Amino acid sequence: MYSRKLYELLLVVLTLHFVRLNQASQMKKCLMTIQKDAINIIKPHVKVKKLGIVAVSNALPEDISSLAADRMLVYAAYGKLISAFAQNKEVVHTYTGHQADVHLLLPFGDHLISVDKDNVVIIWDVESEDTYLQISYDKASFEVSALMHPSTYLNKILFGSSQGSLQLWNVKSNKLLFSFPGWASAVTVLQQTPAVDVVGVGLASGQIIIHNIRFDETLMKFQQDWGPVTALSFRTDGHPIMASGSPIGHIGLWDLEEKKLVSQMRDAHTTAIAGLTFLQSEPLLITNGADNAIRVWIFDVAGGDGRLLRQRTGHSAPPTKIKHHDQSGLNILSAGQDGTLQSFSSVHERFNKSLGHGTLYKTKAKKKSVTHDTAKLPAITTFASETGRQSDWDGIIACHRGFLVTTTWNYRKGSIGAHKLEPERFNKNRSLNVHATAVDITSCGNFAVIALSSGHIDVYNMQSGFHRGHYGQDKAHAGPVRGVSVDALNQLTVSVGADRLLKIWKFKSKELLHTHSLPASPASSLLHRDSGMLAVALDDFTIHILDMETRRIVRRFSGHRGQMNDMTFSPDGRWLITASMDCTIRTWDLPSGSLVDCFLVDAAAGSLSMSPTGNFLASAHVDGLGIYLWSNNTLCSMVSLRPLPADYEPAVIMLPGTCPCKDTEEEEVLDADSSEMAEYISPAQLDEHLVTLSLLPDSRWKNLLHLDIIKKKNKPKEPPKLPKAAPFFIPTIPGLVPQFALPSTPSEDQSKVVNLGVLAQKSTFYLQLENALSNNSYEEPIKLLRELGPSAIETELRGLSPEMGGDIRVMQSFLKMISSILQSKRDFDLAQAYLALFLKLHLRFIADQPELMKEAESVSAHLEETWMSMQTLLNQNICLLSYIKSALL
Repeated sequence: MYSRKLYELLLVVLTLHFVRLNQASQMKKCLMTIQKDAINIIKPHVKVKKLGIVAVSNALPEDISSLAADRMLVYAAYGKLISAFAQNKEVVHTYTGHQADVHLLLPFGDHLISVDKDNVVIIWDVESEDTYLQISYDKASFEVSALMHPSTYLNKILFGSSQGSLQLWNVKSNKLLFSFPGWASAVTVLQQTPAVDVVGVGLASGQIIIHNIRFDETLMKFQQDWGPVTALSFRTDGHPIMASGSPIGHIGLWDLEEKKLVSQMRDAHTTAIAGLTFLQSEPLLITNGADNAIRVWIFDVAGGDGRLLRQRTGHSAPPTKIKHHDQSGLNILSAGQDGTLQSFSSVHERFNKSLGHGTLYKTKAKKKSVTHDTAKLPAITTFASETGRQSDWDGIIACHRGFLVTTTWNYRKGSIGAHKLEPERFNKNRSLNVHATAVDITSCGNFAVIALSSGHIDVYNMQSGFHRGHYGQDKAHAGPVRGVSVDALNQLTVSVGADRLLKIWKFKSKELLHTHSLPASPASSLLHRDSGMLAVALDDFTIHILDMETRRIVRRFSGHRGQMNDMTFSPDGRWLITASMDCTIRTWDLPSGSLVDCFLVDAAAGSLSMSPTGNFLASAHVDGLGIYLWSNNTLCSMVSLRPLPADYEPAVIMLPGTCPCKDTEEEEVLDADSSEMAEYISPAQLDEHLVTLSLLPDSRWKNLLHLDIIKKKNKPKEPPKLPKAAPFFIPTIPGLVPQFALPSTPSEDQSKVVNLGVLAQKSTFYLQLENALSNNSYEEPIKLLRELGPSAIETELRGLSPEMGGDIRVMQSFLKMISSILQSKRDFDLAQAYLALFLKLHLRFIADQPELMKEAESVSAHLEETWMSMQTLLNQNICLLSYIKSALL
């Protein structure tokens, strides 16, 4: 099965749901937040200058329902299981035994207490993972809804019920010590107060009870008018203040000495308060809600009110559109269904910022706060941004769902901009159901083009907000406009509409230049300004690529089986990455017109954006709050870009936060096969008609003609000096291991008078050339020459002349070897170098010998023929390249 991975998931911006504070250690104060199925450890510094993530745990297979921590471990309940994390991210213990989903956790010394939906309480031994004690309650009489360990009460646990009663148990002896009748309302929160024996009890009726459990005496009562109490916390820095959370995002501050409400923190969160905690001995309150925000409040002003000191926020609803903002690729603009526009940094979260919520009346909204603003705009459906003039005026323009008015935004100021762009033609009849459908900003940042569902396309000046004309005499299209784009030089504007027409206009004069009919109604369009390629996604799930220069459809892609959600080009315009509701993300190669990558995700991608540097692909998915970053594997490893076969089955890539990480050998093998391309072994010669060079390094053949100069430079300035009294040594054999040279015994066949073998010895290369004259095979001498160094090659060629003991026939054999190399069209560079050195050494002698001159003329003819064929191929390629560059396809 053929597979590959062009992209690898790097990181994801995830959500926050609950907040707890680990107060077991006074030296380390860490905030734990639950995302969908992983844990973030956030450490607020002493001066709270930062609120940064220290670690993120590995993903769990299901959503986390409860979270708790002690001095060493962090416990997370998901489904019927409980996992213990060490060092904030590694699972070291897993507790199994519950038959229903776990919803309450409480660390208790060396034990862990958990409660499930079937009203079963299990006490675990942390290290052995064994069950120490199990208590089953009858849901009709006592359904556990809260639990706590009263301070200084050894082995005691206080349980609260949905019936309103309390029970105090000794878990070591498994005895019920005392039952409290309660207050006829479900207990939602149990919290220890700074005083011993006194606990705070939050009820579903909104009542807050401060109760002494030692004497069973109610000390004081408070009534919260915002619904059930969701969280309680007490200040420990000397001020008798209690904070209570509510389901509508308000926080009440109560004075325990004067027994009254002293302050209200309204709209601390836009959703229910999930958790709130005062830091130990500090005037700091940390709150969290389902709006995906965590906030730090400081109480340093008179009156007891808290002011916002630091916050981390994200989208509280899935993103609708994401886009890289600048050419650095470090910032990603994200518009969410919650109506906010935010910027996320791929470098560090401290560079994240929120541009706020869209509103019609910016000045009034500042006075009344956005929460009370009745003119809030709906969610942003699409937007466009440019950085060319963002320091002078607004550089972002956005469309809102079902809204005619388009808004401008200022990235530098981090807020909504100065202009609300609305065509005047609809002022007299605002009841028409007309809304903005597509926008674009020119590359210079001076003009914005806005398309409407009525078929109109208008141009506005971004600096002044004035209307600068419209396209078409009445309307640009007969139906809603689905996409609009302006080219890089502000010369052309292209639009696609529901009337199945693609139109190209002059940007300045608004004149219609070209109309192209589409086979189906378009869903969206995207222009790559550098290459002039326009991608049009149609409702029949196909994609058409139009060349703006030739105004022709040059590519058609099909394969998606669902509505096209978004698409993005690679920076060089070679790839088009598309996402649709069939949960696939596909990469199309425009030059080859083929699909080169495809994979499935468990949630359909709603928006895509490729970074301008080509390093990362950002994706936002349906029903997910995160933005996922995928690395481009082609930048760091060899990835095959061969077209995928027609029957290719894409692999499913589970997103982090929705699946467990299983490190099995099979998956590692599959991953290696999919991400790495098979090693390609090149043949010695691609084709027998092609001239092929050798793979030898240049140092083996390029300096053959300059060996005399190299030897002259390397010659020592003076000869080595002998020592005055050289001692006698037994001769040794040169090498790394010292060995003595033993005297060799003369053979019987050798003459004992004079050893003539040394004088008449022939080299291996010489002998191979002699043999080649008879068998006409020169592979062995060529192979030997390739293994020799420059000095050895020169020595061998010098020894071919008769003056050095050689022979004319051997010199003739060398020239025939050069001819065989040229005829085979292999090792062309080596043949040139060897021939040049041979002629340098023996040119005068060759000129005097007719046999050698005849062979040299044959070599010259082969050389001329080879050079002519190479020149012909070069001229053909140059001609073809010139035609491709100049011809209109």
